[in-house]
Amino acid sequence: MAKAVRKAIFPVAGLGTRFLPATKAVPKEMLPVVDRPLIDYAVSEARAAGIDTFIFITGPRNEPMLRAHFELVASLEAELNAKDPKLVTMLREMEPPRGSVHCVHQDRPLGLGHAVNCARDLIGDEPFAVLLPDDLMDCNPPALAQMVALHGKTGGNVVAVEEVPRELTRRYGVLDVGVDDGHMAEVKGLVEKPEPEKAPSTLTVIGRYVLLPEVFEHLALRQRGAGGEIQLTDAMAKMIGHAPFHGLRCGGHRYDCGSRVGFVEAQLAFAMKDDAMRDRLRDYMRRTSAE
Repeated sequence: MAKAVRKAIFPVAGLGTRFLPATKAVPKEMLPVVDRPLIDYAVSEARAAGIDTFIFITGPRNEPMLRAHFELVASLEAELNAKDPKLVTMLREMEPPRGSVHCVHQDRPLGLGHAVNCARDLIGDEPFAVLLPDDLMDCNPPALAQMVALHGKTGGNVVAVEEVPRELTRRYGVLDVGVDDGHMAEVKGLVEKPEPEKAPSTLTVIGRYVLLPEVFEHLALRQRGAGGEIQLTDAMAKMIGHAPFHGLRCGGHRYDCGSRVGFVEAQLAFAMKDDAMRDRLRDYMRRTSAE
């Protein structure tokens, strides 16, 4: 039987330059979608998948804000409790258990593979998850829960995947696909950011991974790939053929919150889920679309 997936890595050391000046003082993962920061959605998804250890790969400025968000200090708790005890209950329910949050500094931005390798000592000899908070997943069941369940059946590595237009393959890791039932695809190969004419398919890896610890053996070699960075995709590709490897279409919708338009789309989509805002937003969009 496959080992349980209990630990998750959240690479959040990026500068968020596409969102300047908002990210000059506020890290991108702390930007809110409606009333919750992006990182909060990713952590909630991980908790729903059974994750009990949360490892943040941080830069020099965002660790204090992350810790402040996930730890309810006594003074704030007392103030909120005096105003409305339900607020304290809500925040406690969203807070990971004490001692479950770890921050590891990435000294230099050398790529996603380098960021993941920073957590090697905390992962040990266990399968683990990687969640990129930029990819906000709206799936039922949650995307990572689906992937962990598949890993429990098949073992090996599992990545979340989706089809993209061929002209966009240069932005993603792209699968060379074996047996594909429309939901789960066998991974025969992986290519990082191929040009459209060289892409083996249009099925691409998005920001959720369940990986075997053997990936660290390849990441430790610090080999540079596309863009001169240490690519996680390249290390994963070296594990193909040594253990089961599948791509999973998780359904639902993925919002690319690393782009401004994707971030705005997520705002609208999640706001429309809120009963208190839905009707007013619909009226506003009708009025503005008619102008």
